[in-house]
Amino acid sequence: MKRILYVAAVAAVLAIGATTLFNSTSSAAPESTFVLLDGSKKSTADLKGRVTLVNFWATSCVTCVGEMPKVIATYDKYKSRGYDTLAVAMSYDPPSYVVNFAETRKLPFKVAIDNTGAVAQAWGDVKLTPTTYLVNKRGEIVKRYVGEPDFTELHQLIEKLLAEA
Repeated sequence: MKRILYVAAVAAVLAIGATTLFNSTSSAAPESTFVLLDGSKKSTADLKGRVTLVNFWATSCVTCVGEMPKVIATYDKYKSRGYDTLAVAMSYDPPSYVVNFAETRKLPFKVAIDNTGAVAQAWGDVKLTPTTYLVNKRGEIVKRYVGEPDFTELHQLIEKLLAEA
């Protein structure tokens, strides 16, 4: 029994360490080209100058669908202050499903489809959805969430990043 508790404690410490490693270091957002639903393109360089939430999601992901109203509310709350959201649908998500979801839910932000999986690959080989990155005005990733973010904490971080010069 002590061995099981020890292994669990070590696993917890490693998990916390990995979370800290992924979440607290600022690194440049990877160079990517996002193909939007309207066929236009946006690059990572276009993110600079705004605090941007880059959300990898899928229409088949229950958590993604569940968190979307909060993602929309966050966008609506901060968009006038230099905040943006880019929702990136995973390569396995049928484009017609993504378009239907975006239209029926009236998503107010840009939606991209990662047809080839190259964007998910560039952003740390994203496989789990939702995976969300918060990018500062300098184009650096400051936080990564796997699963639904704690939106209270997210809002505090957005406020802080929007206040930066």
